[in-house]
Amino acid sequence: MNIIEERMKEHEAVFQATKALAPAIAEAGDIIKTALQTGHKILFCGNGGSAADSQHLAAEIVGRFQKERRAFPAIALTVDTSVLTAVANDYGYETVFSRQVQALGNEGDVLVGISTSGNSGNVLAAIAEARAKGMKVIGMTAIGGGKMKELCDVILAVPAKTTARAQEMHIMIGHILCEIAEEDM
Repeated sequence: MNIIEERMKEHEAVFQATKALAPAIAEAGDIIKTALQTGHKILFCGNGGSAADSQHLAAEIVGRFQKERRAFPAIALTVDTSVLTAVANDYGYETVFSRQVQALGNEGDVLVGISTSGNSGNVLAAIAEARAKGMKVIGMTAIGGGKMKELCDVILAVPAKTTARAQEMHIMIGHILCEIAEEDM
């Protein structure tokens, strides 16, 4: 029971501290909502658990979150194994997301890069490609924000030192972003 209680206390403390991100979450939500209202798409990328979060959030946008509405365009750059393995083999793992941003991203689209360290090389490369294309960039990280902090239009740096606690807040923040996107649509 000690582990359970300790983890719940950690989660609660990080949740309370994450409330300070409310203005940045609202700004990120407005960026996503504006992009979708103007016919643009949302691209997500991340590694490991952040790859799973990318897939989850893209599904919420394409399908629906809480409201019946038309489908919105979103892509998780983490799910096409043929593209991922071909690009990694031919160009290196650092380019698996940036190559897809180059192919699929357009000015007005939004890239959501998820990296708890804020330093994942392939996410940073995707951000650089998105910026070159005139896309907006939202970063979801943990405490400090890493290198992503200086590269994103909005950085959502969860004040957690533990990856698991940051990821728990990332999915909550992602759900809030989806709800904002559905407002008045």
